[in-house]
Amino acid sequence: MTKSSLSSYDEMLEADGSTRPAYSGYCEWLKEQPPELLRRKSGEAEAFFRKTGITFNVYGNEDAEERLIPFDMVPRIINAAQWRRLSKGIEQRVRALNAFLHDLYHRQEIVRSGRLPERVLKGNKAFLPQMAGFTPPGGVYTHIVGIDLVRTGEDDFMVLEDNARTPSGVSYMLENRETMMAMFPELFTKVRVREVSDYPRRLARSLAACAPPAASGHKPVVAVLTPGTFNSAYYEHAFLADQMGAELVEGSDLKVENGRVAMRTTRGWQAIDVLYRRVDDDYLDPLSFKPESVLGVSGIMDVYRAGGITIANAPGTGIADDKAIYSFMPEIIEFYTGEKPILANVPTWRCSESDSLAYVLDNLADLVVKEVHGSGGYGMLIGPTSSQREIAMFAEKLRANPDNYIAQPTLSLSTVPIFTKAGLAPRHVDLRPFVLVSPQGIDITPGGLTRVALKKGSLVVNSSQGGGTKDSWVLDD
Repeated sequence: MTKSSLSSYDEMLEADGSTRPAYSGYCEWLKEQPPELLRRKSGEAEAFFRKTGITFNVYGNEDAEERLIPFDMVPRIINAAQWRRLSKGIEQRVRALNAFLHDLYHRQEIVRSGRLPERVLKGNKAFLPQMAGFTPPGGVYTHIVGIDLVRTGEDDFMVLEDNARTPSGVSYMLENRETMMAMFPELFTKVRVREVSDYPRRLARSLAACAPPAASGHKPVVAVLTPGTFNSAYYEHAFLADQMGAELVEGSDLKVENGRVAMRTTRGWQAIDVLYRRVDDDYLDPLSFKPESVLGVSGIMDVYRAGGITIANAPGTGIADDKAIYSFMPEIIEFYTGEKPILANVPTWRCSESDSLAYVLDNLADLVVKEVHGSGGYGMLIGPTSSQREIAMFAEKLRANPDNYIAQPTLSLSTVPIFTKAGLAPRHVDLRPFVLVSPQGIDITPGGLTRVALKKGSLVVNSSQGGGTKDSWVLDD
């Protein structure tokens, strides 16, 4: 393999084509492998994913078809020292996010101080008045967090966005590792990689530690609430419930009984202490939100506020996913921790501000523009890869509703090789570490989900937009 001609930072190779230290053990092993063996193993990995049912649903087309998530067998490797620094930055950010959410639903001191303008909250659909004045059990709002990171240099990691509502993808992190260990067991004796397979056990323990007062005196009962089999992440909901030994439930399996939320079982109705919900706020309780919803359970918010159940993540945490809020994260971190951010934000222009909007409109061809509440790579413009017509159409959207957008520079994301028929070739990646929060502390899984843009030159890593995944390795000291 030769050094990529791209100007991006290559995580495996130095500028002269030599191997970076983190990849030395892997590359030594790789040189010993016959090319035909690697090609066969690549096909085996796809067959394993297909047999296991590791798929997702693609929305936005007529059939919302189910697709296999592409898996690439070249791992993404991070050394122990880099991971320690990243962990400190991630923990700082998650602590600040939790303190910020508590403040938003109580005294809003950050708004009173002038550090966060009131306009970013006013009329924000992710802010839930139903949570005002209420503190979740244990004071935890963000029980499971995914922090999306991008890298542009040796130690230049930046936070691209926060996922504090219902972060997904952890099942792919676990299946990627299981697949790699099944295909190349000898590789894990050569390279010491930190474990991720205990995540479900740690998740179950963390959720149980957040049980409400009503759970005192018995082992907390945990259940996973799914919208159902047609949801894009249903595989993950079922996988995590199974791995945790928790019940997988839908709204039709639940009812409010004697001030508790209970689930239907073969032995009758059983009260739930902690509900790991994978249903959006709007559909959680038809009495409090959308009356037509059949995905949640009527009255759950009353039980929640009375201390009869813990909902993870807490309703209203979606405000922290807002990309306009994201642009204030450096101020938010400093306000609640008294520290400068360890991990930087990507520079961001708020199109709601007239000067920023003017700059963005003048430079659309060079920028990435995103919807404030967007996700999955939908509703965005990547200026350098867009036609003049697409840019002109997007400019009209911006002028019509500037509050709905932020813009960022087009970053030169780092690359990690993927395995192709022609050999190894560099592709852009990001990283989503997963964080568990409980009154006992913050627990960060070593590594996370690496998403990779499989198309040459593409910067979009989302699976819904043609991206794939890799196993993420954090090396032991």
